[in-house]
Amino acid sequence: MNIYDTDKLLAEYLLFHYGTADEIALPAFAAGALNFPVRCVTECVEAKSLPENARALDLGCAVGRSSFELARLCPGVVSVDSSQQFIDAAQDLRLGVELPYERTDEGELTTRLLARAPADVDRLRVKFETGDAMALRSTIGTFDVVLMANLIDRLRAPQRCLARLRELVKHGGQLVITSPCTWLEEFTPRGNWLGGIAGSTLDGLKAALKNDFELTGTRDLPFVIREHARKFQLGVAQASLWKRR
Repeated sequence: MNIYDTDKLLAEYLLFHYGTADEIALPAFAAGALNFPVRCVTECVEAKSLPENARALDLGCAVGRSSFELARLCPGVVSVDSSQQFIDAAQDLRLGVELPYERTDEGELTTRLLARAPADVDRLRVKFETGDAMALRSTIGTFDVVLMANLIDRLRAPQRCLARLRELVKHGGQLVITSPCTWLEEFTPRGNWLGGIAGSTLDGLKAALKNDFELTGTRDLPFVIREHARKFQLGVAQASLWKRR
């Protein structure tokens, strides 16, 4: 069973993607970690260099907040995730459905909330589908920007995914990869880790992408996932920005 196909994880990710500052109720010291799915686009995609009819791929899109942000910039967005439950939720949001979910506060105490997609975006620009990032369908096409947000260290064979990128990203196109570099054997066999053994994850990405992509920059993107009122997962993803040669 996909660990993300649970009501608990769905609720956490709906709050992560669509929760307001008040709903997340984050401690003041971590306020800069809000809106991570939005910042993956606004802080990492070079909007001015995109063509008028740009296509984007959101690989590992979860419940879709980054996809809607990409739709502000690109008339066509394809969004893929392995979790059917996440994709079903994202599709409902795309169609304007307000999704009810429960935020855990303490023990069995919860607060009922609603997830809403942004109203000022043409959500129909986005197409959501289930898929395997390591074995995407052959007809998916090519893209001007590909976003992989906190996905690479959750794949069983990340190198297989990276090897396909040369076919997916158009020449001159952008690739954005973010990762907290949390390599765990429950997701990725140790022999397939890109970093954390003989070098960093960024070193592993450079080695895998060097023939087809130029590294144009890196930045730190803090993020927070609330578990309950007094427990938050606070992380700092490293974003690496690449240009297809």
